[in-house]
Amino acid sequence: MCRHLGYLGPKQTLHTLVYDGEYSLETQAYAPRMTQGNLLNADGFGVGWYQDGSAVRFRRAQPIWTDQSFREVAGAVRTSCAVAAIRSATDGFPVDESCAQPFRAGTWLFSHNGKIEDYGGVESKLRDLAGDGVGVTEARAPVDSAPLFALAVRYWREGLPLGDGLAAVVGAVTAFAPGRYNLLASDGTSLAATTWGDSLFVREGEDEIRVSSEPLDDDPRWTRVPDRSLVTAGLASGVRIDPL
Repeated sequence: MCRHLGYLGPKQTLHTLVYDGEYSLETQAYAPRMTQGNLLNADGFGVGWYQDGSAVRFRRAQPIWTDQSFREVAGAVRTSCAVAAIRSATDGFPVDESCAQPFRAGTWLFSHNGKIEDYGGVESKLRDLAGDGVGVTEARAPVDSAPLFALAVRYWREGLPLGDGLAAVVGAVTAFAPGRYNLLASDGTSLAATTWGDSLFVREGEDEIRVSSEPLDDDPRWTRVPDRSLVTAGLASGVRIDPL
C-alpha cells in the first residue's frame, strides 16, 4: 500500500535519501517488508524538495528502479527537506503520473499511504468537505488520495499548523469512511505525519530527522510510531508523537 519518507536536516543529495540504505525507498518498491497485501510498489514514484524557498517536484508513472535518468539527476540535487513516495495503485485507479505523489500546493507537499474504503460512495462528501481546496489542480487527480489532499489544503489555508491539518483530515474522513490513513506532509521547514492502519518509523539524529513507512537500514535509532498517532517534527523542536 505505497511507501513514503520525509527528511529534515543538513543538505543531502536526493540520491542519498532515495537510494542509500539496505532497505532504501527504491528497495521498498520491489521488496517491501511491511506491506499491506501488495508485493510491489511499482506503479509510479515522486520526490518533492525545496530549492530557494520553493517546492520542486519530479514524478513518474513507472517503477523507480527503471528510471536511470532520475537516478543520475538525483546525485546532482541537494536539499535540506524532502518528501518522497512510491506507489502501489489501488484497483480502479489509473497508473498515471497525475496520481503519483507527493502532491503539491504552494510550499506544501503531501503524500497518502493507504486507501479509502468504498471511495465511490463517499467521494462527493469528501469533495464537499474540501471546499476551495478542490480548486488546487492536483486535488482533482483521479485517485482517492486527491480529496484528502484537498481537505488538508483547506485546513492549512484556514490557519491550522501542518500537523493539526493532517490530524483534522483523519478526524473528518474516519467519521464516515473506514480505510488506511497514513499521511505525510512538509512545508519546507517541518514535517508532519499520521499513522492510521499502516506502519511508520522515525529516526532522530543530532541534526536530522527521517520519517519513513519502513526503516531504511538497521540503525537502532529507528522507532516505530504507534498506530493512530500524529507525528510533528522540526529541527528546533525535535520529534513529538501524540495520539489521534
